[in-house]
Amino acid sequence: MTGEATVRNTELDTLDRLVGEWTVTLSDAWFLEPPGTEIHGTATISWLGESFLVWRTELASDQHAHSTTTWVMGRSDANDTFVVLYHDDRGVCREFTGRLDGDHLEMLREDPDFHQRFVVDIEADVIRVRPDASEDQGATWRKDFDLTYVRS
Repeated sequence: MTGEATVRNTELDTLDRLVGEWTVTLSDAWFLEPPGTEIHGTATISWLGESFLVWRTELASDQHAHSTTTWVMGRSDANDTFVVLYHDDRGVCREFTGRLDGDHLEMLREDPDFHQRFVVDIEADVIRVRPDASEDQGATWRKDFDLTYVRS
């Protein structure tokens, strides 16, 4: 079957606006001292074939360790959700499910160690991400930090 074009799932087309080069700022993190500390970096969001979106972010500063994260987003038609695999340079691997409602994407994992969600608000040239964590199976949430992506 060589030479035949692969058709992209129309639900994945809704993610096409994320594709591009971005500058990134991590801010308002409970674990960074002193309060108000910001870490800057870059991100690339691109297609892997017609079925997956790859989201790579690198953050670095003189005072804090370098951090690299990779998200691979695909689709489960049967479950009407996005499936998101996460990996970072600490060797952490996680799986999230995601739902997109207009300009609002929420990715959630409910694992035995803790629950985590990423609340993502999408504008034309800005993506705002707020990761939250829950130690009590989602009964209460604490904000981890903010990520702001600005199109380069």
